[in-house]
Amino acid sequence: MRDKILLANMEYTRLVDALLEEMSRKTLAQLNQKPADNGWSAIQTMHHLILVESQSLAYLNKKLSFNPEFPKPAWSSGLKMFFLKCTLASPIKFKAPKSVGNDLIPEQDSLENVSAKWHQVRQSWTDLLTRLPDNLLDKAVYRHPRIGLISWLQTIDFIASHFKRHKAQILRAIS
Repeated sequence: MRDKILLANMEYTRLVDALLEEMSRKTLAQLNQKPADNGWSAIQTMHHLILVESQSLAYLNKKLSFNPEFPKPAWSSGLKMFFLKCTLASPIKFKAPKSVGNDLIPEQDSLENVSAKWHQVRQSWTDLLTRLPDNLLDKAVYRHPRIGLISWLQTIDFIASHFKRHKAQILRAIS
């Protein structure tokens, strides 16, 4: 199970690295340019993704520090995850929760700073997943705000699906 979790995390990290590589070919002005609909710039969208990952990580670290008992994922968590992924893949717009929204996202930034922050968060995820006790690998630990408790693999799947949704937004912002 650990190998599957670490592989999913590594595959997601590759997606992040590929996006950062692609963005390195853009100018600072392109990366900080807000789209015509006054949405987030590419850099702001990347900050949002970093916030979601870092806050999820902080939640998990805090939860694990209590050493509580965790349940196995409910049979319905797979179905709920499917619907969440469908929703994230849809063109329906959602307002970002305040905890990962405009108040915490800078107006402008450099790609170097964003890359450094994101790589630090990715490394922290890898460290957490590597040191997970064996008895927690098949447990539902992360409480998604919309679908409830999900497994480690589903958590990484959520983060990757969320990334894919916003990658399209990033590409629109720089075009």
